[in-house]
Amino acid sequence: MDRRTALKTVGGAVAAAAASTLPFPAIAASKAPIKVGILHSLSGTMAISETALKDVDLMTIAEINAAGGVDGHMIEPVVVDPASNWPLFAEKARQLISQDKVAAIFGCWTSVSRKSVLPVLDELNGLLFYPVQFEGQEQNRHVVYTGAAPNQQAIPATEYLMSKDGGGARRFFLLGTDYVYPRTTNAILRGFLHSKGVKDADIAEVYTPFGFSNYQNIVADIKKFASAGPTCVISTVNGDSNVPFYKELGNQGIKATDIPVVGFSIAEQEIAGMDVKPLVGQLTAWNYFESLKNPRNARFVKSWQDWVKKEKLKDYPVTDDPMEASYIGIHLWKQAVEKAKSTKTDAVRKALIGQKFAAPDGYTVEVLENQYLSKPVFIGQINDKAQFDVVWKSKGLVPGESWSPYIPKPKNA
Repeated sequence: MDRRTALKTVGGAVAAAAASTLPFPAIAASKAPIKVGILHSLSGTMAISETALKDVDLMTIAEINAAGGVDGHMIEPVVVDPASNWPLFAEKARQLISQDKVAAIFGCWTSVSRKSVLPVLDELNGLLFYPVQFEGQEQNRHVVYTGAAPNQQAIPATEYLMSKDGGGARRFFLLGTDYVYPRTTNAILRGFLHSKGVKDADIAEVYTPFGFSNYQNIVADIKKFASAGPTCVISTVNGDSNVPFYKELGNQGIKATDIPVVGFSIAEQEIAGMDVKPLVGQLTAWNYFESLKNPRNARFVKSWQDWVKKEKLKDYPVTDDPMEASYIGIHLWKQAVEKAKSTKTDAVRKALIGQKFAAPDGYTVEVLENQYLSKPVFIGQINDKAQFDVVWKSKGLVPGESWSPYIPKPKNA
């Protein structure tokens, strides 16, 4: 199955099971399965990134079921395809909660898809585990944020680029896809750069639509901007637009030693489909890399490779950060359900706070009061094997911040 092509919805509605909102003592008598929703784009521009999250969710559920399930109850996934259509995310979330009676939803990638789902979660008291780096500036009782907040990715990466080891950048070209995550992240980065004495004249900010592919003029503008001093590119380009963007960098002869690029939405899965030669030396910042050396990661990577072989997913046999965040989220949900002895949203939310999980990144992450995680931060450099060599890491866990100090806090927050 090719991750870089439109994919058919897998699973759809599944066999009927007892309502997942029942408390554990009630469902324990029959050991009924517990339904969960998988809400990821399997077609459209975001399929390049989201399809593997669906598959790692299914792998994780299969592993948990093989080990006895959730206190003896099997997990039953309901997979839907919102097809990179942001309003359809809300419609599918409503279906999962109201019709399929799922206990929790694991899904979304873009912030616009997550924000589309929020009103449905609020109305129906649903619970979403969101596994992707994002702009923060949000704290919703119905969302557990297992991906990185800006202080766990964007800020450390920018600090690194400004350092001697990172190239000593003094000019910053902010390039993103035109939606809430890139615009808010770049507002935060602009505020951070101002705090470091960087003037607006040394910051460029450019946005392109989803699915954009003609980067010739933009890359030429990057070269022109860089002629005035040491420059880096901070990319919040999302989805399949990453392929033509990085290809054009190579076409115009831009090397990491000339103009370093750090991408916040490009990981092992994305570069697996690219010509890696012109990418060597370019950077990304995440909370996990497949190349991390520790026993837990070795087991995680082996489990994924075995799952890829079993399911014949031959076009993306690598792990990446959002996959690890998805894996962590399902395990944290399982632990919270078992602690709460209930699948009810309010009980699970309460039980989630303080939950810890020994993650493949080699650290024990923890759910904080704001329903963000404390996580490590790594900056990786692309090598010629389409993997990342870690060039910097945080000294320990970094707690996720709901609200950045570099832009005003929303009045309704």
